[in-house]
Amino acid sequence: MANLINGARNVWETQDVDVLVAGGGPAGLGAAIGAARMGARTLLVERMGFLGGVGAIGLGMTINAMRPDGKPRSLVHEAFLERLTRFGDIAYRYEENGLVDHAYVTNTEYLKLAAFQALEDAGCEYLLHSFVSDAIVERDAVRGVIVSTKSGPLRINAKRVVDATGDGDVLYFAGCPVAKGREEDGFLSPMTSLFVIGGVDVDRIVGYQRALERDSDSEVHNVGPRWTRLLADGRREGYEVPERMHLRPTVYPGSVYVNHAGNKLYGVLDGTNVNDLTKAERLMRQQAVDVVRLLKDRNIPGFENAYLEQVSAWAGVRETRRVVGEYVLTEEDAKTGARFPDAIARRFGLLDVGYVRLEKMTPHDVPYRALVPKRIDNILASGRNISTTHVAMSAGKSMGNCMATGHAAGVASVLSIRQNVAPREVNTRLVREALARDGVPLDI
Repeated sequence: MANLINGARNVWETQDVDVLVAGGGPAGLGAAIGAARMGARTLLVERMGFLGGVGAIGLGMTINAMRPDGKPRSLVHEAFLERLTRFGDIAYRYEENGLVDHAYVTNTEYLKLAAFQALEDAGCEYLLHSFVSDAIVERDAVRGVIVSTKSGPLRINAKRVVDATGDGDVLYFAGCPVAKGREEDGFLSPMTSLFVIGGVDVDRIVGYQRALERDSDSEVHNVGPRWTRLLADGRREGYEVPERMHLRPTVYPGSVYVNHAGNKLYGVLDGTNVNDLTKAERLMRQQAVDVVRLLKDRNIPGFENAYLEQVSAWAGVRETRRVVGEYVLTEEDAKTGARFPDAIARRFGLLDVGYVRLEKMTPHDVPYRALVPKRIDNILASGRNISTTHVAMSAGKSMGNCMATGHAAGVASVLSIRQNVAPREVNTRLVREALARDGVPLDI
């Protein structure tokens, strides 16, 4: 056995499943629902005490690419959305803005419950507070994972594993080749911690920000130069604030959420490095407090009675590891609308290297080969850790796009079990046919 964990000799329990999905964000939900709907015994493990990933920690940040052009993109996406929208307008708002025409603003507490319900509807098991700490590898094939829990280490034997951790943890532990950051210098998109400001006059804030945007020559929405100037002035005067930010109304009355440039001014912080994560969490909570203080001190319209209402549960990591797969998606693929014969998903929306580049891209295919790591078998990538370049990764991290590649990975995992072949050898025609039965429009 390769890659045996330090502590594996103290494993307290063993479970056996068909498909193990690591990570409960959008990619993990897609993979788990997709696999469970096909009748496979599927277990999703998540390190936090809730599901939803960035959709849950975003505190109202828009969830993009779930229904491009208002059209359903799969039964799996719809299974989740049906549970969310069943709660009514207290749980979500559908909105359009300049660059995004298929965005959901959510009450994240309803989103978290919707994720549980969607898994239960599909017959999927799940386990929270469970951190995947290593992979079990034999003869260059993943046979399961070791999970660290409060009760002790847990060994989960799995016929197939889908890595939906965002950071490619299982792929990395299994010895799959991975890449990280911009090719020429290792630059990583800045981390962000979103926060909510309460006690505000939303209409006055929206009007003020629109005025800033009209005066801006920036193509990037909601980050006009006057916000930049205000923040720069604040930093010179001792406020710990980010370089850029934008504000949008939440679904709650009298509140806005803030998305910002996070640690951009502090160099590259790596979301797979515990020291960098610690620094980011400390920095971003200070930034939340100081942004509110600055807005009030400068008498910005609408913030006279403002207070910091909530900060996201953990730092929002935009970019870390991505697998090196049988095909590497490129920026050119994303911008020219590339098509592939083994397409298993489409990606829609924006090319978004956080607060560095933001522009529209052309809807394009994701080939199955981009989910398949080189060398190691029985594991597939999904979400933002699929095989891409640095820029092409930024084109696929919207929640709907992550769910789509997760869905495909879950379906392919089950089919490879049925065909008794490694995932890299699965018949992609059968994968495409199964996805079509699940309502995935691969030919548009």
